[in-house]
Amino acid sequence: MSRIPSVEEAKEILMQYNSDTFHIKHALIVSGVLRWFAKKYDPENEEYYAAVGMLHDIDFETYPDEHCIKCYDILRKHDISEEFIDAVASHGYEVTQNDIPPKKYMEKVLYAVDELTGLIGAATLMRPSKSVIDITCKSVMKKYKSQSFAVSISRDIIQKGADMMKVSLEELIEDTIHAMQSLMEELEI
Repeated sequence: MSRIPSVEEAKEILMQYNSDTFHIKHALIVSGVLRWFAKKYDPENEEYYAAVGMLHDIDFETYPDEHCIKCYDILRKHDISEEFIDAVASHGYEVTQNDIPPKKYMEKVLYAVDELTGLIGAATLMRPSKSVIDITCKSVMKKYKSQSFAVSISRDIIQKGADMMKVSLEELIEDTIHAMQSLMEELEI
């Protein structure tokens, strides 16, 4: 019988397939940001949001060319439910070979914040403090509009994610900054 992993189980699975410090930290950040959104919008499902966030890039380090595809094989080996795996894979919609669109609210958040946390993280590194504590929506928007900044981060995906969530880009950025700030001490961001 397939199951939904706890966040701790998800982290254990993640560590079996990922060793790069950057990928692990990214998983922890996305997991924490998703938990923050769950607390605000869907508090009964915090653990689910966080576990999906933890495993969203489970296949990226080992199978970068089959990202959001190999996650099915990997997570099925761990008896994870198909619904959970679909949620993990949905963030690759229109980006990878995956054709599963984000449908549930959590999937739409994941789709948007996966890229946005990277943009905020890159913008943070440009600040004198090198900390997310003093970053503002205004400074992130400035970097967002600069096409020469963090060129690998898709602004289209961030905007599509905001549109899917039915929030303004500014609201999405503000919420994601607050979510990342809540993780600052724990993850040293």
